[in-house]
Amino acid sequence: MEWEKRETLWIFISGVVLLAVLVFLFWGSLLPEYSGYQAEFRDIVRDNAGQQGSEAVPSGIQQIWVAALGRTDRCPTCHLGMSWKGLEREPNPYRSHPVKILEKHPLAEFGCTVCHGGQGYGTTEESAHATQEFNWEEPLLGKELGELYLISDRAALEQIHCNSCHRYDRKTDGAAYINSAKELVHQKGCRSCHKINGRGGVIGPDLMFEGDQNPEQFDYSRLSGVPSVFSWHVGHFKDPKSMVATTVMPNFGFGSREAQALSMLVMSWRRQTFPIRYLPGVQLADLPTPEEAEKEKQMLTGPGAFFVRKGCFICHDVTAFGVESAAKLGPDLSVAYSDVQSRFGRTLEDFLAAPTGTMAVVLSTQIHLTDAERTEAIGLLKEAYQKHLQNQEAQIAGTKR
Repeated sequence: MEWEKRETLWIFISGVVLLAVLVFLFWGSLLPEYSGYQAEFRDIVRDNAGQQGSEAVPSGIQQIWVAALGRTDRCPTCHLGMSWKGLEREPNPYRSHPVKILEKHPLAEFGCTVCHGGQGYGTTEESAHATQEFNWEEPLLGKELGELYLISDRAALEQIHCNSCHRYDRKTDGAAYINSAKELVHQKGCRSCHKINGRGGVIGPDLMFEGDQNPEQFDYSRLSGVPSVFSWHVGHFKDPKSMVATTVMPNFGFGSREAQALSMLVMSWRRQTFPIRYLPGVQLADLPTPEEAEKEKQMLTGPGAFFVRKGCFICHDVTAFGVESAAKLGPDLSVAYSDVQSRFGRTLEDFLAAPTGTMAVVLSTQIHLTDAERTEAIGLLKEAYQKHLQNQEAQIAGTKR
């Protein structure tokens, strides 16, 4: 019958398609992607070291098992030239690895992904590099991703993983972006609001393990570029309110390089445990220098301690009392007693009782003053202003001599 013929035809066609799929999969297993790289690498070695040298090139899946880190890296399957000498000018994946770095980071002890990122178990370029859009796993921190994020130094993203071991270094050789970000953290007084490496304020979120934040917790709707955690952080550092409308974080006017460096730094702050022998010979804590410790002690015990405890120094200097703000976002409170009158036409007492503008937000959400504290603040600001005037008079007298 006609329907039996049609059914037989469909069964035959389905059988042919299934057979074709099986042949394709079988052929693919015989000729995996990496076999082409290995064949080309043998040709390169033959040209450089002769036939005997090319016969020493291994075949099949190659891997490095680092028991201390619990990592299996199959990167050498394609990157066969990493430990070979004389191939420094070859393109990847055939190029020799820079010797200077391997001297301190032997492949047998570190593997590849702990520094470079990527999926260690992958045996194809796509699965190992994991740089395709919306891949939330560990991507390869190489030039491809650097170009995607418009970073001038295309290889700079690797510094994120460098800081895993060098977290408490003040400065790390070869990590220019991370070094500059750490300097910015110090210069801008980020610890005034954020707890970093166990020290700092509580106005902003604790950044101790910021790099562990789940990518799905970020709102990418305000981003114009690649929707990723890195892009979100860059946008946030450039203009905090553009990413989080309710944030109280000020806009520091960071440029692209500064925002990228800070993003790398916060993404490096992750909950990772390394054997002690993997860490550099530095103290494993972010401790202040003697000069910083002395300054902190002075500010917390001197006449300006009130403004430090209440968080006023986050934005304001009180130079008359030796209180310095790293951010310096607001005017020096040493002159607040007269400055408020000239700027707002109101007495200091009246202004603190009913603040306006930015201070209305700060004093209602961040710095809460009781009636007793408000009275104490007014008295201290009067004292600071008198000391400011005395300092001015002393300077004028000194210039006349």
